[in-house]
Amino acid sequence: MGSSAKKKKEKKKDFQKPKLKVGKAKPKAANSTDTSFKAKSIALKQQSLSTNAPTVEAQCAHHLALLSHKSETQRRESLAYLTTAISTNPPGLPLPQPSSVIIPTVQRLILDGSNGVRQQLLKLFQSLPKADIPSHTDQLLLHTRAGMTHLATDIRIFALDVLEWLLEAAGDDVVSCAGGWVKTLKCFLSLLGWQNDATSKWSAVKSAGKAGGDSKLQVKQMNTLAAFLKVGLIPSQVVVPVEAGTTFPLWHTEQHMLSKRSNPYAHLNLFGPPRDEESEMYEDREDRQRVFHDRAEAAIVAGLEQALKGGGELGRAAAQLRRVVKEGMADYHGEDLEELSTQ
Repeated sequence: MGSSAKKKKEKKKDFQKPKLKVGKAKPKAANSTDTSFKAKSIALKQQSLSTNAPTVEAQCAHHLALLSHKSETQRRESLAYLTTAISTNPPGLPLPQPSSVIIPTVQRLILDGSNGVRQQLLKLFQSLPKADIPSHTDQLLLHTRAGMTHLATDIRIFALDVLEWLLEAAGDDVVSCAGGWVKTLKCFLSLLGWQNDATSKWSAVKSAGKAGGDSKLQVKQMNTLAAFLKVGLIPSQVVVPVEAGTTFPLWHTEQHMLSKRSNPYAHLNLFGPPRDEESEMYEDREDRQRVFHDRAEAAIVAGLEQALKGGGELGRAAAQLRRVVKEGMADYHGEDLEELSTQ
């Protein structure tokens, strides 16, 4: 065979299609990698195996650290675990994590953007022992007032729910802590758009909620304000038990008993920075009445007159608030409580 015939045969071979038999594997590519091997074991670095499960205290500390997670699902689940751990804690035993650690960590979630996280936070607050709340009212009020003035309406409504829980759990401490009376009153007046006279120190800025006509939010704000004023202005009927068998007449017994407050001398402000009138503590009802009369009563009365004209749910809330104001300030103005109750 000549060279020319050989070349023609090689060229013809390039254009011939190979015949594939059934079941025959496709030829592998030149750059294929063999993955048919099997590993007998996989070694993991820093592997820790233990037969003892983590304690509830350790798990609670772990979930407290997860509250800063960017996932709202994780934050909600961590709050749910803490709520369950507190609710199921046997009575008489200390909590898995003390309230002094839990409250400062979770209070910032009052401003959380997720509604599910906020609702779970309220359940956590309600599960805490009421005896542990008074020592944290000032910081809780600080975050609550920030929520009451938030741009989002749902956060403002939730902050009012938190304030109602605070008034129920530690009402006396809410109205008597540093800044708890004047700053909260000022916040309510700003939200409702109720202005005082020009000689007062109150701000004369209209609130966005008032201008926007959100009546549902205004009703919620007035109901919460009524609960706040009821705690601060109306004296609570506290009955002091007298020891059995005592024959000697006891006068002002409650004044000689040990204080139930965690810091009974906080109003002296012995080691704290100087306070102004807004940041002062008003533990006496008479002092709260005086400050309320000087700085808020005229604005609230004028605002209630306008709200009562609207009628409906807003008018009913205004009527309830006016009743609380009259009852709380009756003895300050020298009025008779029996006459007010018949009106």
